[in-house]
Amino acid sequence: MKKMISWNVNGLRACMKKGFQEYFEAADADIFCLQETKLQEGQIDLELPGYHQYWNYAEKKGYSGTALFTKEEPISVRHGIGIEEHDTEGRVITAEFPEYFVVTVYTPNSQDELKRLAYRMEWEDAFLSYLKGLEQEKPVIFCGDLNVAATEMDIKNAKANEKNAGFTKEEREKFAVIKEKGFVDSFRMLYPDTVTYSWWSYRFQARQRNAGWRLDYFMVSESLKDAVADAKIHTEILGSDHCPVELDLEV
Repeated sequence: MKKMISWNVNGLRACMKKGFQEYFEAADADIFCLQETKLQEGQIDLELPGYHQYWNYAEKKGYSGTALFTKEEPISVRHGIGIEEHDTEGRVITAEFPEYFVVTVYTPNSQDELKRLAYRMEWEDAFLSYLKGLEQEKPVIFCGDLNVAATEMDIKNAKANEKNAGFTKEEREKFAVIKEKGFVDSFRMLYPDTVTYSWWSYRFQARQRNAGWRLDYFMVSESLKDAVADAKIHTEILGSDHCPVELDLEV
């Protein structure tokens, strides 16, 4: 069994003060992916014995960024998706293993007043094209903060958020295309009727009231779906406005 965890830490240095290291050690994942590290090289010295560490930093300081930690050394590691305009914000790391690729991704947020929605649409097409290219070589597992609540079941207040970043018709349609193109939402496949969230605003006591959104996913190639043993959303883990999500894969 391979255990994989993905967590948008919303600033790793802040999360370190809220129990990141303890959770990391207790989780004992084979692969542990991060989004929104908000770091530059040299700003943190993370001791993770037994793990290979890979980082992708945004050019802009204190913004975006991803990391991937793995017990098994990958065959190869790629940073970004190979398109310059999409690769300045440190949003993607791809690790190649014998059986599959694992991709950690932090999808761009469409932002207030949807001022980045047009860019987000371009990103979605480019990223999906990148994933399908990988898939020609071997199956793909991609995980992270996809910045979309896929359906009304994945958000507390659907009607009130239809014009807001993360729940626009356009963003949900792009997610539907990802599924049409053969990627399976591991959690929803196993738990079609379960309402669970992975992100809560820091405002309005949203987490205490469980007024959340499910924004964090493990998506797998169709050919891997029978290997999915479990998918979990660890709502009990604090330290960020997102909680970790898990994929257990029989390999």
